[in-house]
Order: sequence, then C-alpha cells, then structure tokens
Amino acid sequence: VQLQASGGGLVQAGGSLRLSCAGSGRTNYAMAWFRQAPGKQREFVAGITWNWGTTVYADSVKGRFTISRDKAKRMVYLQMNSLKAEDTAVYYCADRNGDITTRISEYRYWGQGTLVTVSS
Repeated sequence: VQLQASGGGLVQAGGSLRLSCAGSGRTNYAMAWFRQAPGKQREFVAGITWNWGTTVYADSVKGRFTISRDKAKRMVYLQMNSLKAEDTAVYYCADRNGDITTRISEYRYWGQGTLVTVSS
C-alpha cells in the first residue's frame, strides 16, 4: 500500500490549507493524519474510518481542522483553517486495518510527509 500526501506549503497565521492523501481504497480500515514539528515527537492530528466516516481529532485542532474522505476518488483530506505558528510541521497520512487509534505504532502504512509552514 502506498500513500501519497500533498498540499503542504507556506501560509500566514490565520490562513488555510488543504492536505490530500491518496489512499488504497481498502475497506474496513482507518486513515489518519499525524504531524511532526522540529525537535518534537510525531503526534496524532485527526483520523477517519473509511466505511462510516467516523472522525476523531486531537484537542489542539478541534474546531479548526476537518478530516474527510472521498470514497470514489480514494482520497482523504485535511482542511486546516485558522492556522497557527504551532501548526508548523511535516504532516503524514497513515492507515491501518480497524478503527481509529492515536497510537503511531498501530499504523502500518505511511505517506512520505508534506511540510506545512505557518508564518506568524
């Protein structure tokens, strides 16, 4: 399974970006976005189940980020609004069989990451 993340870039604080991830289209699995800021550990951002569209968000992004999927296109998106400097990180998409979990080790397949830089 190869995941392809895209959509990163440079944006001013308060701005928006939409990240995209081309998934495998397999059923009965969950996809998630993680991020890793310089000098910090990778952390869970948001996840979605492919079949039902159930979503989970990290507290730090609730109300600002929205994860969604397009089954026909086999794509998962992360709409990021009201971006802050602390959102600066490399964002990764990942998937796993089963339900959403925030644990990095539970995700088997990973995309290559896309850099998001938010200037203050």
